[in-house]
Amino acid sequence: MPIQLFVPSFRIEECLAAIRECLEKGWTGLGFKTVEFENAWKTYAELPHAHFLSSNTVGLHLALHILKSRFGWADEDEVITTPFTFVSTNHVILHSNLRPVFADIDDFLCLDPSSVSARITSRTRAVIFVGVGGNTAQYDKIVDLCRERRLRLVLDAAHMAGTRVEGRHVGPEADAAVFSFQAVKNLPTADSGMLCFKDPEDDERARKLSWLGINKDTYSRTAAHGPYKWMYDVEEVGFKYHGNSIMASIGLVQLKWLDQDNSYRRQLAAWYRARLAGHDSVRAVEVAPSCESATHLFQVRVDRRDAVMLALNGHEVYPGVHYRDNTEYRMYSYASGSCPNAARASRDVISLPLHMNLTRNDVNMVSDLLVRYTK
Repeated sequence: MPIQLFVPSFRIEECLAAIRECLEKGWTGLGFKTVEFENAWKTYAELPHAHFLSSNTVGLHLALHILKSRFGWADEDEVITTPFTFVSTNHVILHSNLRPVFADIDDFLCLDPSSVSARITSRTRAVIFVGVGGNTAQYDKIVDLCRERRLRLVLDAAHMAGTRVEGRHVGPEADAAVFSFQAVKNLPTADSGMLCFKDPEDDERARKLSWLGINKDTYSRTAAHGPYKWMYDVEEVGFKYHGNSIMASIGLVQLKWLDQDNSYRRQLAAWYRARLAGHDSVRAVEVAPSCESATHLFQVRVDRRDAVMLALNGHEVYPGVHYRDNTEYRMYSYASGSCPNAARASRDVISLPLHMNLTRNDVNMVSDLLVRYTK
């Protein structure tokens, strides 16, 4: 049986029952389930605001779009970001007519605060921190740096559903935190996300902008009374970014199991670490000491990475690579060579299979094969 990198795990009967409710009520779009999921997420993550959207990517774009206009940023103002991420993190900067400035990463594979500090200029307006694999790394230092330099902080928390530090869920310290509930994430739907602003006015504006700038969404108008409930105004040019009740229904079910699933992910990671201990040819990426990571990824670094991956494929083991240094892409080649740690990680990092269907025997087999082919 092949061992895949990711295999989504759904509580199928519960999900189908939740979806059936939407179908029976004839309400599958933005509505009662999206509101319920937003409230459930605010309670779970202890965040003041949560807006359910169609993806993490659109949430990141909305965050920058709103912060840019609120604080009067000019086109080509700078956002410091990581080259070691999925390209959506950096594409949204360009979508907002801002300029990505790449800082290097640390041994946790997340932004290095010293590199961020060195990249700050008079045109720097914000920092995007990506919690790779669910790891907080040196996030606390990034938070402090942003406060000291009066920079806005956007947390790309795509991997961080359930990540906690000293018992508190990540997110409230950022100006905006954006989570992903895409199919292979820890809380999987088909695709959706959650945008969590600190400021209530930003949250209110996000709700209008995600529904084309209309000041009353369809669900609110349907719930209203009186002869003019159909009446609304369009206050600015917005986007079609809102989530729907089908995805929210799945998310509500998956949320009930998130902590239990994350606990098993951490157990899988612990089994990997124990099996790989003492083998210098395989270097496991560490988690920050204070972090209870969601453990979306378990990553190691090896020499001859591509050859090792091909050898594992020969045994029907299919790991992945998270990520390729974005400055190697044509879009961002202007920064090529500026982040040597990210370039090095891009050549030697492997994400090992990590999902709810794995057993300890699977972990042992993958680990033993990895050791064999890295000697």
